[in-house]
Amino acid sequence: MSWWLDAVKGSSFGKAGSVRPLERSVARDLCQDLDVPRVDLDTSIGYALKRTTTALRTAMEASLRSLGLSVPQYSCLEILNARPGISNADLARGVFVTRQAMHQLLGGLQEAGLVSAGGQGRVQRYSVTPEGQRIITAASAAVAAVEEQMLSGLRPSERQRLHSDLERCTAALGRD
Repeated sequence: MSWWLDAVKGSSFGKAGSVRPLERSVARDLCQDLDVPRVDLDTSIGYALKRTTTALRTAMEASLRSLGLSVPQYSCLEILNARPGISNADLARGVFVTRQAMHQLLGGLQEAGLVSAGGQGRVQRYSVTPEGQRIITAASAAVAAVEEQMLSGLRPSERQRLHSDLERCTAALGRD
């Protein structure tokens, strides 16, 4: 096998933008010959999760569109409603966006009259306005209906098991 490593070292293999089709083919064939693990899309949990996440987000976007909200805006309002006084950094982590993106998101929600700001700088905190409360009540019901549709084929015990299994997968990857 060292002949292959010597050939790769002397080739353009691994150099960005310089891998020739023959080298790609050789590498692929060698990986198959060496029984290197590969993702099987038909049985991959990660791929199934990605497909589910994409389908869920698409359905959520459709259900929130009539309320004038995007999924990140909805998530922001939902978290602010559930955790008053949360820091902007923690809010950004909860919505899965950068702090810079959160700043823009909050600015848009403030312009729309859905959130208000108190304090300044690092101690600035946002809260949901009465109009924001009205919107989040409707949005939360719409998203709950989407989630119910997604889980409609599962019994309560299966739903609990799925939730537990997903939490364990998240913990295994070191993410809270």
